[in-house]
Order: sequence, then structure tokens, then C-alpha cells
Amino acid sequence: MAKVSSRRRGTPVGMTPLPPRRKWQAITLATLLLVPAYVFLLIGVVAAVSKSRSAPAPAPFVAAGLALIPFVFVVLAFASGHPRAPGAVLRAMGLALLVGIMASAAVPDAVTGFVAGIGAGGVVALRADLTHTWKSRAFAVVISAVWVAITVRVMPEVALFLAPVLPFTSIGVADHLQERKAEQAASRA
Repeated sequence: MAKVSSRRRGTPVGMTPLPPRRKWQAITLATLLLVPAYVFLLIGVVAAVSKSRSAPAPAPFVAAGLALIPFVFVVLAFASGHPRAPGAVLRAMGLALLVGIMASAAVPDAVTGFVAGIGAGGVVALRADLTHTWKSRAFAVVISAVWVAITVRVMPEVALFLAPVLPFTSIGVADHLQERKAEQAASRA
């Protein structure tokens, strides 16, 4: 009986490396849910600063965008097979809020704080394997936020269009580069 139950359990979640296809599926699903949240928040911010009398009330748009953000992290954590997904989602929401507010205070545009905050939350929500480091993930998010901060002043349309795609994609690319680096080190040894 003990042999049967141990065979059914298999390898615990988080022990085997996450297949790249599954990681990119999780990133894609979370990004697809992030886009409407971003659009709602952007509409709310534009409506708030608009001087037009016909501008819509910003509160419902901001509320709808903020209400979707936790579900983005839920999708990212559970779809990537995070071994402690509920805790990762809570940490992701707190980190997104903290980093997003600090980045928005440092760079006074609506997009840079969004990218930095969502990216910081994605660092902890996306399952990390042994080869992945939080430093490489954080560096990727910082590079994305800096790119947005610069691009929003030079080509605002490009920055506004790419902003919701950058946070999780940059983390996935950082993980991929870490995996390649580990493979190269293993082949040399």
C-alpha cells in the first residue's frame, strides 16, 4: 500500500523545473488579464486630469483597474505552479503597491510606476526555480521601468502601448538568461 501511494504522489510541485512552455503560458495569461486593468487605470488617470466637463468620472475606472490587479497575480502564481501561491499573491500585491508608489513618486508619470509595481509583484508571484535569482528578476524590472520612463518622454505612444507587456515578459527573459547561464556552467564542468 505504501508503494502505491508514493507512486501516486510523484514529485512535489516546485521540485522539478518549470517547463518553459508552461512559464510562458502563465506569463501570457497574466499579461492578457493585466491589459484591461492597465486600460481602466489609464482611462481613470486621464479622466482625473482632464479639464473637460464631458470627461467621465475617474473613480469607477480606477476601481475596476485596481480590482483586477490581484487576479493578475493569482493567475501568474497558480498558472506557473508556485508551491506557495496564496502567500506569493499576497506578497506580490504588497510589493506592487510599495514599489509602484515609490516609483510614481520618483518619476511623475502614470506608466513608470505601474510597470515598476506590477513587475515587482511579478518577481514574487511567478514561480522561481533553482537557477532563477530575485536579483536578475529585479534587474529586469528596473530596466523595464527605466526604459518606460525614458520612452514616455520621447515616444509616448510606444511607451503607453508596451507598458502592460513589459513587466512579466522581462522577468521571463531574465529567467531564460539565468537558465542558459546555468546550462553553460554545467557544460563546462
